[in-house]
Amino acid sequence: MRTRTRLSPRAPRRRILSAAALAPTAALAVIALLAGCSASAAPADGASTGASGSTSAKAVKLDNCGFDETIATPPKRVITVKSTSTEMMLALGVGDRIVGTAFQDGAVPAKWTKEAPKRNDVSDQMPSPESVLELEPDLVYSGWESAFSADAAGTRAELQKLGIASYVQPAACRSQGAPAKLSFDDVFGEIDEAGRIFGVESTATKLVAAQKTQLAGIHRDDRGLKALWYSSGTDTPYVGAGTGAPEMVLEAAGLTNVAADVKQTWATLGWESIVDADPDVIVLIDADWNSAKSKIAQLEANPATANLAAVKQKRYITLPFAASEAGVRSVEAADSVATQLAKLKLG
Repeated sequence: MRTRTRLSPRAPRRRILSAAALAPTAALAVIALLAGCSASAAPADGASTGASGSTSAKAVKLDNCGFDETIATPPKRVITVKSTSTEMMLALGVGDRIVGTAFQDGAVPAKWTKEAPKRNDVSDQMPSPESVLELEPDLVYSGWESAFSADAAGTRAELQKLGIASYVQPAACRSQGAPAKLSFDDVFGEIDEAGRIFGVESTATKLVAAQKTQLAGIHRDDRGLKALWYSSGTDTPYVGAGTGAPEMVLEAAGLTNVAADVKQTWATLGWESIVDADPDVIVLIDADWNSAKSKIAQLEANPATANLAAVKQKRYITLPFAASEAGVRSVEAADSVATQLAKLKLG
């Protein structure tokens, strides 16, 4: 995860008072006013007028991270939080419905640049409630459940009172509903569910079919190699552990995760443990704030890690940060890891 900025916003932001914190009369007035604003953004008949074409108007009832949400018509004004939610919409051909983005992890892949809307960053980190309401969305779609708090986009209950739906990518659920161990079937399930939410079920079905074909074609390494998934961190590295996307991707490529026994998605792992494990290869997550190049420089400069076999023989595999979290690029990530692994020389 992005440890550099996740807990320390670059600039203070104002905080909107929740309805519960206002006097009763004022609360009702604020809710009525803002709900009216958000409702005005979506025609009642549910017909799409954007490039994504016509949509169905079938209501979608969800139990999403333990929160009951009903999306009456396909959303047309969406704020996406994290690249994974943005890219899911682009892959489904509904990028024209994105009115704002927040906490994006990198540039949109070239294959989707034509579909990508003109970038409208609400925030380079978590959005504030004010910035969300200003865009009058009918859905906030997030790759992190933590986006829905009083000092970020607003709580899900507050947004719901204002007529704004919310959706967390299921792999990112933490309060309830998190998979015990993420699988590609979970990823495909989100694609199907997103297809229903946006009224593009047939597109989602075709996308899942294509990804299943790609997954089946991945060459799984049979050399019994161990791998470290190095996400971020310097003093104490933050690594892919045993229950999330990193484990899922490594297994698909035929690699054994040195942190597989840690029952978390990501976790800190001391350098001593990494040296003891002596991984055969190291997967480096490349991000603007903590590049693969900087990680290599650190590994090769540290006397302890410089003697690791993977470091001495430069057995590195790189992935962009946005592809390291569960989403529409997870199969692509597994394919990339397997392809790079096949080119590495051991011994």
